[in-house]
Amino acid sequence: MTNIVLNAAVLVVLLAVSWPTLRRLRGWPVVWTVVHLCVLTAVFDTLMIAADLYVYAPDKILGVYILGAPLEDFAYAIAAAVGMPVLWTVLGRRRPRVAGSSAARTDVEGAG
Repeated sequence: MTNIVLNAAVLVVLLAVSWPTLRRLRGWPVVWTVVHLCVLTAVFDTLMIAADLYVYAPDKILGVYILGAPLEDFAYAIAAAVGMPVLWTVLGRRRPRVAGSSAARTDVEGAG
């Protein structure tokens, strides 16, 4: 299996699982984050590959490069940019915020 097949499968599953939460989020911040992370990936992957920090097996990649970074590397940036806001939103909803919680009382007691 090549890296692009694995990356596409992971992105499809991630989008399918996170779609109910993702569609409620504002779209532009997520898109803007994807763009920034892809630019950073292109720049820093190119630098790391040029410095021989890692090498890709030619039979595992498509051979399509953006700057010097293989196309497959951008899936990780996209997954992070999509997955983290969804995870943040879902985990933030799990904990009900109560005004009289013990954390709030500790802050008030410690301030006096």
